[in-house]
Amino acid sequence: MDNVDGTDGTDGTDGTDGTDGTGGTGGTGGTGGTGGTGVSGLVGRTVVVTGGTRGVGAGIARAFVGAGATVLVCARRPPGTPVPGVEFVPLDLCDPSAVHTFFGALPRLDVLVNNAGGAPYRPLADAGAERHARVIALNLVAPLTASLAAYAHLRRAGGSIVMIGSVSGTRPSPGSAAYGAAKAGLENLARSMAVEWAPAVRVNTLVVGMVRTELSHLHYGGEDGVAAVSRTVPLGRLAEPYDVGEAAVFLASDAAAYISGASLLVHGGGERPAFLDAATVNRADPTGRSGPPGGER
Repeated sequence: MDNVDGTDGTDGTDGTDGTDGTGGTGGTGGTGGTGGTGVSGLVGRTVVVTGGTRGVGAGIARAFVGAGATVLVCARRPPGTPVPGVEFVPLDLCDPSAVHTFFGALPRLDVLVNNAGGAPYRPLADAGAERHARVIALNLVAPLTASLAAYAHLRRAGGSIVMIGSVSGTRPSPGSAAYGAAKAGLENLARSMAVEWAPAVRVNTLVVGMVRTELSHLHYGGEDGVAAVSRTVPLGRLAEPYDVGEAAVFLASDAAAYISGASLLVHGGGERPAFLDAATVNRADPTGRSGPPGGER
């Protein structure tokens, strides 16, 4: 699983609260990069980050604070470690009435980041359709509900929506098939929403890969597991929550004023194709030299 970790706020639908797998040890915002992005157009603007209480969500909230925005996060449970400068509002994102009441009470909204989501590891045949449907409701229907509830505010403000998608929605996702299906749907929803709501509201998706958060051990094991998984990423490491936060700030800012309906990959270069390591020919020379072994040309 990939960015399923700190997309909290979700902790109500059958264990999906944060069991997302990007998590790792101690990473609710990373160690840098969020202290001031220098990106224009966010000072004085109001941002809501759903599920922004830990992991990726906390990293996103921290990045927007660093960019000068007023930031609210909503989830079922309060954060264990509050992000400085962020206001927490308790909200069950799977309760449409509560969601509409929350957004209706806001005096202003410029940016909505639909981050809440996640899913436990669960092979398809190990659970009934109802459990898988709850994962889809959390990761697809809840962002749709929040977007609809926020639409009037965003239209007035000429605002922006950032969907937090996942590479799980772009390739097979064994063990989290319903999550992958929901994330694929979320990306398509964003593209359609970008057309229907243009030009008043821009809508984009961050397609997030593996992120190191406080929950990484649930998916990759201890430090040895995290290190081994990191070596499968071309950039040599998992993302930190602030990497996702900085990308979200960019898409919400004036620097991205002509970007809508786009999907921005935040995955460190993706995944090395497995067949390259399984094949018995054309292996990369560990010395860094090009060409076949033995110096043949």
